[in-house]
Amino acid sequence: IITAVACDHHLHTPMYFFLLNLSLLDLGFISTTVPKSMHNSLWGTRNISYSGCAAQVFLVVFLLGGEYSLLTVMAYDRYVAICRPLHYGTLMDSRACVKMAIAAWASGFLNALLHTANTFSLPLCQGNVVEQFFCEIPQILKLSCSDSYLREVGFSVASGGLGFGCFIFIMLSYVQIFAVVLRIPSEQGRHKAFSMCLPHLAVVSLFVSTGLFAYLKPPSISFPALDLMVTVLYSVLPPALNPLIYSLRNKELKDAL
Repeated sequence: IITAVACDHHLHTPMYFFLLNLSLLDLGFISTTVPKSMHNSLWGTRNISYSGCAAQVFLVVFLLGGEYSLLTVMAYDRYVAICRPLHYGTLMDSRACVKMAIAAWASGFLNALLHTANTFSLPLCQGNVVEQFFCEIPQILKLSCSDSYLREVGFSVASGGLGFGCFIFIMLSYVQIFAVVLRIPSEQGRHKAFSMCLPHLAVVSLFVSTGLFAYLKPPSISFPALDLMVTVLYSVLPPALNPLIYSLRNKELKDAL
């Protein structure tokens, strides 16, 4: 996808510019967790250095936060394209698109910096075994015996509130999009509009549903095997399926490939 968007001038549009950024985030995220896990599995070890664990936490939060922000920006792009087509060229010019992409990456970076610094400032006195295939903040907090972990919980609640705000923005955008699409008289026009929106909506649904289940499931049903399976769902499945969702549902991208 990155190569196709970069090399085909027909794909030099805001939608594909954001898709290129999404592909970079997915590629970085899957490269942060899976190779180390594969290495440990092949060598029969579970070791990771303290600095390596901190780097993994930072990159995971950075890339996940950046991806969620970018999905919000992509919803706005679809809204402008369908609901305000006459203003699309003005609202989504190249400068605006670059600023939005930078804002998405920057929000992920600041969020990751805050969480990583706070998490690794806590004393770990419950051992040093993380029951997961990569370093994950909830698992690290289980190792802390300090009351300061409430500070991290507070940061998590604040981040969750911002995430919920983005989710509401995405849903409201799609309510307005579908209201406009269903009023399009031609069946071909409706099909084209849906083909633009459904891949993005599928990616958002997969990303949000797996992440919410991973972090909001009741503690009463939390045990290592389930935690591992749920973490695989939100950390491996979306980056693996995103390219398929976008390439199979998109004729322009298939032609470029």
